[in-house]
Amino acid sequence: MDKRCPCGSGETLDACCGRYLGGAAAPTAEALMRSRFTAFAVGDEPYLLASWHPNTRPDGCAIDPGTRWLHLSIDDVVDGSPFHDSGVVEFTAVYRDADGRGDLHERSTFARVDGRWFYVSGVHS
Repeated sequence: MDKRCPCGSGETLDACCGRYLGGAAAPTAEALMRSRFTAFAVGDEPYLLASWHPNTRPDGCAIDPGTRWLHLSIDDVVDGSPFHDSGVVEFTAVYRDADGRGDLHERSTFARVDGRWFYVSGVHS
């Protein structure tokens, strides 16, 4: 049985975010957001850095092995389609770490450059 994608789509990892982690371009800002959540869940730091816009990308993005990402909900999407050059995805990511269960709520901005979506920045609330 194939492993389900951590992003919560119900698809297998290979049929969903796995293809983006493998190098395919995410078609929308939401798809990129879901794939970045999946990258955190599976510990794929190189993908997180590669999908970060070069103007805002940090030198590193250490993934805490003590944090387990449990599920993702998309709260709002503004633009971010294949016909846009920018988009916003608001999400809530639920996790468990040494302090217990928590959630991360963020409104993230994305930009499409040469046909590829990139994470630009996010505001936590």
